[in-house]
Amino acid sequence: MSEAVSATERVWTTGVAPGILPFLGNAIALFRRPLDFLETLPARGDLVEIRLGPRRAWMVCDPALVHRMLKDPRTFDKGGPLYDRLRGLMGDGLVTCPHHEYRRQRRMLQPAFSPARVARCTGVMGAEAASVGGSWRPGQRVDVTAAMVALTTGVTSRLLFSDSLDAGRAAAVRDCLAVIVRGLFVRTVLPVDALFRLPTPANRRYRSAVSQLHTLVDAIVAERRRGVPRDDLLGTLLAATRADGAPGAGPAASPGPAASPGPAEPLTEREVRDQLVTLLLTGVESTAMCLASVFGLLADHPEAERPLHEELDTVLDGRSLPGPEELTRLVHTRAVVTETLRLRPPGWLFTRLTTRETELGGHRLPRGATVLYSPYLLHHRDDSFPEPERFRPERWLPGQAADGAGGALLPFAAGSRKCIGDTFAMTEAVTAVAVIARRWRLRSPSGPVGRPRPAATLGPRSLVLVCAPRAHLPGRAPAPLDGAPRTGLPTGR
Repeated sequence: MSEAVSATERVWTTGVAPGILPFLGNAIALFRRPLDFLETLPARGDLVEIRLGPRRAWMVCDPALVHRMLKDPRTFDKGGPLYDRLRGLMGDGLVTCPHHEYRRQRRMLQPAFSPARVARCTGVMGAEAASVGGSWRPGQRVDVTAAMVALTTGVTSRLLFSDSLDAGRAAAVRDCLAVIVRGLFVRTVLPVDALFRLPTPANRRYRSAVSQLHTLVDAIVAERRRGVPRDDLLGTLLAATRADGAPGAGPAASPGPAASPGPAEPLTEREVRDQLVTLLLTGVESTAMCLASVFGLLADHPEAERPLHEELDTVLDGRSLPGPEELTRLVHTRAVVTETLRLRPPGWLFTRLTTRETELGGHRLPRGATVLYSPYLLHHRDDSFPEPERFRPERWLPGQAADGAGGALLPFAAGSRKCIGDTFAMTEAVTAVAVIARRWRLRSPSGPVGRPRPAATLGPRSLVLVCAPRAHLPGRAPAPLDGAPRTGLPTGR
């Protein structure tokens, strides 16, 4: 959803963020009112110096400069406070690994995220959405955030583990991720290690959640090694632990279409865990926050919901679940998801670390400098998106001026390290919105939902909405959502 930006010759401006305090820097403003703080920075310059605790850092506020940075991952490598913390959780998985390791890892995982394979997963996505929505009743108050986390945990579990995550383990994963995303944010804005070594209740909860998640994933891997190889991402990773690409345990079998040729060097046991934890965190948390934000925004903007319902009634025509062909015709539904990603991007703040002395925006940066960019900041610039605070899905319909918006839309980053799962995440989100919104209207029982408070991701942490069934659904009677078929992952054979 982003395009390279060719920056014309111009004079870039630099500035300093207000309110820098001794030792704390801008941490108080970032922690208490992070979105408001970010929105003040473009007026200070294209490149603005801030302080993360005592550490100097630079926020890139112009989309052209952000693209310049993202297109040069050798110079602006994954690093800085966010990735320092994430490596304690994910190790050197695909999201956190340094530049020199990235191509090897991406080549191994890419086949599982090809458009053709993603299209074959729409049945699983729709069935999980139907299972979640099928448990609701008219007038029921639903924690939509928890429901969306359950939905994305189900989809991700079946993609990664072929249902190795039973109900108890899935609940444990959700609980761990809830603690982790809260702890990651404060560790990013105040990167002072001594504070997080203290035996406070919050620090103990964070360390326990990380340890529990690692233990859970290790147990699943050990069980799979003792069992029959399966055609899923865990099977791909286990096959890659041997140089010849053969399965590491169980009866001899082809790794199936999800697997790719073994990398030049086999994966280690630690790398298998790192990739699984990475895909769990990114696959569950980010898409769940996007979906919760979708339904919160629709609850606040019923005028945007009407054309969505009209499209779903027309395209689905009585079907309960969309297939790949129907998804291509759900143009307004996709626009709703895209506008949600603009207004409430789950990944809202990222850091990079310079590997050499370099220049950005006319400013010399030393080797080891922390550089940040914020999709939220870029998505709320009124020179890229008129009326940036308004929820207007129509701005993403074909032929509208916002399409591209000068490269300012960056929910999945850009360049060679653009999110490997962007197509999967969009397909999952559009499918889930279609399945649930076709059957239900969700309304807030206590006034406008409003803007969520960010943690490591941006989205409503506990969004409670009331279910109202849609009356007079056109076409033939839809199949009941209760007990919707839970088909396994398609093998493509």
